[in-house]
Amino acid sequence: MISHISATYIYPITGPVIKNGVLAIDSKGVIMDVYTEEEAKAKQISDINYHKGLLVPGFVNTHCHLELSNLKGQIPKGTGLPEFVKWVIKSRSSDEYELNLAMLKADIEMHQNGIVAVADISNQLISKSLKISSPVYYFTFLEIMGFNPALAKDAMERAKQFKAELDPLSVSIVPHAPYSVSAELFDELRAYEEFQDGPLSIHNQETEDENAFFEHKTGEFLELFKFLGQDIEFYQPSGKTSLQTYIPLLSPQLKTLLVHNTYTSAEDVAYATSIHPNLYWCLCPRANMYIENALPDVNMLRKADLKITLGTDSLASNDSLSILSEMNLLQERFDVPTDELLKWAIFNGAEFLEIEERYGSFERGKRPGINLVDFTERNGKVILGDNITRLF
Repeated sequence: MISHISATYIYPITGPVIKNGVLAIDSKGVIMDVYTEEEAKAKQISDINYHKGLLVPGFVNTHCHLELSNLKGQIPKGTGLPEFVKWVIKSRSSDEYELNLAMLKADIEMHQNGIVAVADISNQLISKSLKISSPVYYFTFLEIMGFNPALAKDAMERAKQFKAELDPLSVSIVPHAPYSVSAELFDELRAYEEFQDGPLSIHNQETEDENAFFEHKTGEFLELFKFLGQDIEFYQPSGKTSLQTYIPLLSPQLKTLLVHNTYTSAEDVAYATSIHPNLYWCLCPRANMYIENALPDVNMLRKADLKITLGTDSLASNDSLSILSEMNLLQERFDVPTDELLKWAIFNGAEFLEIEERYGSFERGKRPGINLVDFTERNGKVILGDNITRLF
């Protein structure tokens, strides 16, 4: 049975905004057609369910840490990243029931907030059963770590075994961050490239101390390594920023998501894009404010015409898992147009995860999810509201 939904504005994402447009959908939410108001009238469609608001496809959360869901409210705000990492290590619990319950609540929260697909960071097996049974699509980034060059091969072997245990989930083995992965471990990942099942992800320049560590071997990361009991006497700084140091170590053939980018400069962007043609740039603004009380230079990133996606990070570093809330903050601070934000939050994420055949836009044959978002109009601009209703 076909039903018809209309709203003040429909955002197909891959086409122009349609005022008072109509979506034709089947009982499972598959898009059968998208009509303008005039086309719907010409077809004499009468069974239309009208809404005040914006109809948009489901959101794609390209950076989340489900395994930190039980740390909500436990870590102080504004500590800076190195101190935040210490808090995470000290606060993690081995109580599987507690963690499973927290992850389930987080999964339900994302579903209710209109998120249809998630790129999730995993270091354990514990989220596997939830991901298999969830109505949300999950792609798992299995993080690998090891700053000691002598341990690179062992770390890679453990990751490959872990990946096999996560079957049948879609999984890529990815570097955690440049300060936690040696050049030798990057080489191991590069050698494994042909066996990857999807794109890569890496935390990038989330704190000023990251650049200080690579440029001069200074900053709070030295204290973090002491806290971890790791001797890094062997390490010699490159004299370059973090991004300019590690980006040549990544395969330019694989789609790669750089996450956070809080302290990424225009020079970093120019260098990275000159040698890596498949970069995507994930913004997690509420987590950046929670940890560093800082935001990326969003207008610089926009000017560079980058493929930007959005993420929520974890409940350890955010008060909620809502892509709409991330867009609200970006619109408030940087006046990003609604249609641009929605492309970041929907299509770019689906394209990065290579799931755009189903998600990412209102097009015939897709089942991308349907969200109704409230809005206001100010000076001729559509401004996103705070409320969302998931229709499918």
